Amino acid sequence: MVKVKMFSSVQPSQEPAMEMPPLDARAFYDVVDSRRSTRVYARDCVADEAIDRVVDAAQKAPNSSNLQCWEIYRVASTDKKKKLVEACLGQPAASTAPELFVFVARPDLWRRNNTWTLKEFDRRGNMPERAYQYFNKITRIAYTQGVFAWVKRVWLPLRGLLKATPREPIGWADMRVWAHKSTALSAAHFMLAMRAEGYDTCPMEGMDSKRVKKILELPSRAEVCMVISAGKRTAKGIYGSRFRFERDTFYHVR
Repeated sequence: MVKVKMFSSVQPSQEPAMEMPPLDARAFYDVVDSRRSTRVYARDCVADEAIDRVVDAAQKAPNSSNLQCWEIYRVASTDKKKKLVEACLGQPAASTAPELFVFVARPDLWRRNNTWTLKEFDRRGNMPERAYQYFNKITRIAYTQGVFAWVKRVWLPLRGLLKATPREPIGWADMRVWAHKSTALSAAHFMLAMRAEGYDTCPMEGMDSKRVKKILELPSRAEVCMVISAGKRTAKGIYGSRFRFERDTFYHVR
């Protein structure tokens, strides 16, 4: 099993200052329109170089406070992959896939990543004071749990009577939701990047998450967000033409 971690912003930036490159909206929408959840894959391997680029794209996903509380596990061991397929209920989207990745939400890593961020600010030496204030004060108020969570349960609703107030995360359940939202954004980037590379994916929530955690030897507070298979689709890999509900059923203007 190869473990690929999504590191926090402590790493030096790979994006030198430059003018915005020309964009191709049509190419992007072609990627979106051609992305389909694939249930049956060909045997073609996914190039390691492409996986590296896709993981880098996933790391660039927007996320709460830029704390990047996620991890990606590429399951390459034959034994672990067999167990993971079983944990995914043996579904073809897992059993026929040349590659399987597990996206893991890590709300328990927020404090470590917060420290990494401040170290990166020090390394750069040009960050505004308000950035330091945010990660020295605001994140600690927002994400600290334990006894302080009970203080927030009283304090935040009272403050909200007078002014707009962020009301979560308060307890650990909120922290779990918080981390899963960011992890899902990373997963979306991952799947679109895979399609841009010419590969297909399928996000799977049909699984035994407890068994998946055991296979990956994850700590108790790590949360399996989804398993994503990847490879190249076969003619039988797409189950019917895509449909979505009408726009006015979910898009509202107020």
